[in-house]
Amino acid sequence: MEKLEKIRKAYIDYVLENGTPPPSVFQFAKKLKISEADFYQEFTSFESIEADIWRDYFRQALQTVETDPIYQTYSVREKLLAFYYTWIEVLKAQRSFAVFSYNRLRQAHAQASPMTKARMGNQSSRVLQLFKESYFDYVRDLLAEGRESKEVEPRPFLSDRYADGLWTQTLFILHFWINDVSKNFEKTDTAIEKSVNTAFDLIGRSPLDSLFDLAKFIFQNK
Repeated sequence: MEKLEKIRKAYIDYVLENGTPPPSVFQFAKKLKISEADFYQEFTSFESIEADIWRDYFRQALQTVETDPIYQTYSVREKLLAFYYTWIEVLKAQRSFAVFSYNRLRQAHAQASPMTKARMGNQSSRVLQLFKESYFDYVRDLLAEGRESKEVEPRPFLSDRYADGLWTQTLFILHFWINDVSKNFEKTDTAIEKSVNTAFDLIGRSPLDSLFDLAKFIFQNK
């Protein structure tokens, strides 16, 4: 087992067994029988371990869907649906840690000062930052594909905010799944379907766009 994976696994085991992160890097490294220098070669803090884990959940899901030949034939809407369903399956396999980490994040956000909360930005702390960056890379490519296929409507001042809206949707899905008590998290599947369909109904072409085009045409041809 490579050192990075060894540290990550040991951290997950520790927090699930003790309900809290290790008291110090020194004690954690000693228990793992590695030096502090070995630890810091891979991670800068326990928080950075959690950030790496959340990004890895994303990468696992994305790799799974992108290696499926059928995925490549999907519409942009279907691709995002497939990603979310797969991501939740990845999270299910690590639910205990995901719940622990997410609840700690929520607790820290709740206890933070208003200024700190503003910096954290809708629960998007440093723990989720690497995941967020990777997700934005993915979803921007999807949106560009959607503009080419006419599934996504370019709109002045709004198009640049589409990715932010989809990230907020991701946080909603995560929060819903964390609190879902339905059998096999069936309600989460429904939440994914409804939220993605609503998002694409909003960012796709609508009757209002046709009305705007007509008004623009009439104005330009007075």
